[in-house]
Amino acid sequence: MSPEVVGIIGLAVLIVLLFLRMWIGFAMAFVGFFGYAFLEGFKPAFGIVGTVPYSTVAFYPVTVVPLFILMGVIVANTGVSGDLYNAAYKWVGHLRGGLAMATILACAGFAAITGSSSAGAVTMGKVALPEMKRYQYDDSMATGCVASGGTLGILIPPSLGFILYGILTEQSVGMLFMAGILPGLLLTALFIITIVVITARRPQAGPPGPKTGFKEKVISLKQTWQVLVLFLLVLGGIYLGVFTPTEAGAVGAFGAILITLLTRRLTSRIFVDSILDAGLTTAMVLMLLIGAFISMRFLAVTKLPFLLAETIGQLQLSPYALITAITIFYLIVGMFLDIFSGITLTLPIIYPTITALGFDPIWFGVLMVLVMEMGLVTPPVGLNVFVLAGVTDVPLSTIFRGVLPFVAAMIICVIIITLFPEIALFIPSMM
Repeated sequence: MSPEVVGIIGLAVLIVLLFLRMWIGFAMAFVGFFGYAFLEGFKPAFGIVGTVPYSTVAFYPVTVVPLFILMGVIVANTGVSGDLYNAAYKWVGHLRGGLAMATILACAGFAAITGSSSAGAVTMGKVALPEMKRYQYDDSMATGCVASGGTLGILIPPSLGFILYGILTEQSVGMLFMAGILPGLLLTALFIITIVVITARRPQAGPPGPKTGFKEKVISLKQTWQVLVLFLLVLGGIYLGVFTPTEAGAVGAFGAILITLLTRRLTSRIFVDSILDAGLTTAMVLMLLIGAFISMRFLAVTKLPFLLAETIGQLQLSPYALITAITIFYLIVGMFLDIFSGITLTLPIIYPTITALGFDPIWFGVLMVLVMEMGLVTPPVGLNVFVLAGVTDVPLSTIFRGVLPFVAAMIICVIIITLFPEIALFIPSMM
């Protein structure tokens, strides 16, 4: 039996294990171990299982994971999201659909310091939905903008999706962070345009809120200084070369603790809960990484990724046709798996193909994260939709109906990034 056939069988077994609801990290490690043992023998396979977990966890760049997670969790648990929403509400709440726009802007600001999509959806849902309900916003509009706005947490840096992609592909996490800024701002603008279009067609979907004076607007900005300081400290330090992404994670985590202490938001109970939440999330991400690296060892000896790249190259497809096919593939993957699982599961196969065909790996990282971001709000899974339904009494069908216009905005963003890759690569090229 050829190594390529063994690789295909291994992938089939992996899919079966996933349908049987085995944890993805364990499933990848299981298939990787036995597949490698079949091809190379059990002694080398046990050597991989004995060394990969330690080498993965002890890998210096991996330490960025718990640091950024801790920063995001502390900020999320101390009520900073409410300040962001209130400030945005003062500036645009008086417009038609203004509360929905304020939600999108607050989600973008929240994303700049958390990097978590579901956290953004839950937190902003608790803050923004009661206000939109008070002003008789349409349920589908209100929940649709919250669920979609939460997805910005994966694209706007610091993003755990970029961190995972960078570790697995050995690309610069700092470059990926910089590459996500302009696409994140573009998607935020497209979401706001979507709200404008919806309320122009159906004014009753987003009635305007009360007007506020200019002085009140300016005063509201004082509530956002914590976010601005953390954002400039972390990404400004990376861009200027003051410190590495790992050091930036440490600075960000310490900065979040210090700022929330100075503002008397961080209690001992919140701090302990934040440590536990960060530990659980870190353990999940590390298990995915360990499973992915074991699986990558197996796929390397099967030569399956290189066969795939060679086969695609022989098809002589245009670059746009190939990227379209990969985009559709990742959209489907995102419908069934969360972004972390989807990245670790597919990158060992897809990434060698992308590099072999000459695509920029930084640009592809942005595109892949953006496409899988769509999966967070599309059926049948739509993680953000289910999370939001769990904290509200709005039916799933209503929320899915509300996110459809925002999914269209995401598709437009994907097309723009594909046609104009310079949008993602401009800031990294200036570093």
